[in-house]
Amino acid sequence: MKSYIGIDLGTTNSVICSYEDGRTRIWKSPEQNDVTPSAIYINKRGNKFVGKRAYNLAPKEPRHVAMLFKRFMGTSTPITLPAVDITMTPEECSSEILRTLLGYLPEELREALRNDPEMGTVITVPAAFNQMQKTATMQAAEQAGIGKVALIQEPVAAVMRVMKAPNADGTFLVYDLGGGTLDITLAESVGGHVNILALGGIAMCGGRDFDRLLVSNVVKPWLRKTFVDLPDNWSDDLLPVATWAAEQAKIELSSREEATINLSEEEVPRRIRDQLNQDIYIHIKIDWNILNKLIQEKVDESIEAARKTLDKAGLSPHDVDRIVFIGGPTHYKPLRDRVSFELGIAASTEMNPMTAVAEGAALFAESIDWGSENRSQKSSRGTLKPAAALKLNLNFNYNARTPSEKAKITIQAEGKVMPGTECQVESLETGWKSGLFPLKHGETIDVPLVKDGENEFKVSVFDDFRGISTHKIVITRTAATVDAIPASHSIGLVVLEKLGGSEVMEWLVREGDHLPKKLSGTVKAGESLKAGSTSSLNFKLVEDESDAPQDNRFIGVLKIKGTDLDDEAIPAGADLDYDFEMRDSGEIVLKVSVPSIGFCSEKKLLLSQRGTD
Repeated sequence: MKSYIGIDLGTTNSVICSYEDGRTRIWKSPEQNDVTPSAIYINKRGNKFVGKRAYNLAPKEPRHVAMLFKRFMGTSTPITLPAVDITMTPEECSSEILRTLLGYLPEELREALRNDPEMGTVITVPAAFNQMQKTATMQAAEQAGIGKVALIQEPVAAVMRVMKAPNADGTFLVYDLGGGTLDITLAESVGGHVNILALGGIAMCGGRDFDRLLVSNVVKPWLRKTFVDLPDNWSDDLLPVATWAAEQAKIELSSREEATINLSEEEVPRRIRDQLNQDIYIHIKIDWNILNKLIQEKVDESIEAARKTLDKAGLSPHDVDRIVFIGGPTHYKPLRDRVSFELGIAASTEMNPMTAVAEGAALFAESIDWGSENRSQKSSRGTLKPAAALKLNLNFNYNARTPSEKAKITIQAEGKVMPGTECQVESLETGWKSGLFPLKHGETIDVPLVKDGENEFKVSVFDDFRGISTHKIVITRTAATVDAIPASHSIGLVVLEKLGGSEVMEWLVREGDHLPKKLSGTVKAGESLKAGSTSSLNFKLVEDESDAPQDNRFIGVLKIKGTDLDDEAIPAGADLDYDFEMRDSGEIVLKVSVPSIGFCSEKKLLLSQRGTD
């Protein structure tokens, strides 16, 4: 039985899920929690703890702990643990989280992921992630030794999970608020076929911002008012543990209208005292009114982001059936109520907001053809051509993958069908049978799909002498089929306006274009390149929206070097043909050829910050 893995690699918490035979399963941590804090602790002996234990140690020993590193993915920002003099990259930190999550799986499943050509893992990234951040995520997966990996935008994964729920058809808005980012998705579903209409959100908006607001506006003023002449180092020592306590109180407000930000004297690091030698502690009662006022501006920003996403799709709130809330902070009822009221769209909370993205990623992993080089989605059409079936030239064409509860099998019979030849289709699992019917070209049979996942059928052909030919067909009932995934950023090639002219943009993908996307084009060599020379012709890719190349973000370069050539030369002005592909995972493949000398170069451009040599 094939299993497929989905991982929600989150800013604050991460989740791993598998999908097998129509069912998803969340793999729990050793503490039996669905979610694992994205936290790493290393002590002076070199012992390492990842997850809940690291998170719990963070407030008392913050200099030993790495957290929130997802916000720095794709940058050169170091993640330091000063107490043990260790520095890691954000990618190295993320790989530790991924290795820990993989450790929850049985050994045989981990081995199958590495070795089975038909199995793989999908890791989610925010829609706002740029190409460098996606590259960093792939590097983290490679360091973790996962095996075959593809990326998918978190809101797309959320939509996949939404589609697994009953009565999922309609137009809906996914409001995905995590620890660090807000993703807004507008999607339309008809008969299980999903079209993502628009993406939006805010790159730096999440539960961690709420925690900081509590500390800055509630905890710090209370401490200054309660204690006399706080020591100079009070903020450095107390801030991490105060933030932890504020987060616990915020979480408690998800299920109660009142909570307490509480730290006893014993829980404060090194028993900090004020100038009157009084032990410092924290005991602050908060309620919905206090938190609502603090987060109002952030929530208003999120509502405005949702409105902008509606405008992108040309929709009004009246066109949307419901809002689906995803992410830990959306457990907070006043936030859900305010977003729903201000947008004028009914709220829906039929799924676990903490695990929905990982579940959707696992569902999407099942739809990928892991044996294909470009990680394309599996074909929805199937064909069976029996070998010399009773001397008939037959084809059975069918829906290989469909979200519907029925599928069609169509018979294509070439040549003369002898009178008395009959056919029957039966389920190998439920005992359902179509009954015998005359075999003829163009005959179509509806078969019931009684379960999610694979449904097996036997097709039997009988001739007038009661000879029989039997064949097996497998039809997969999927949660949903995503027909198109929009690009979250524009990607362009930097070219010369004319030989010797200034640099301009040649756009390859614009924000909102449906992925995957392929296109070809021709540009001119800006200068000559001799064989064996140390110079190169550079195909520079950038992303953003500016028509001025220098204002966009560099993401990678494909170089044709003089050392790549044997004894040919590429003259200035020569045609350079390119084939560009951007896959729905965000992976970019660029192929360049020089027709005049028969040269070809190809690169996959999920690149490091330095580009590709």
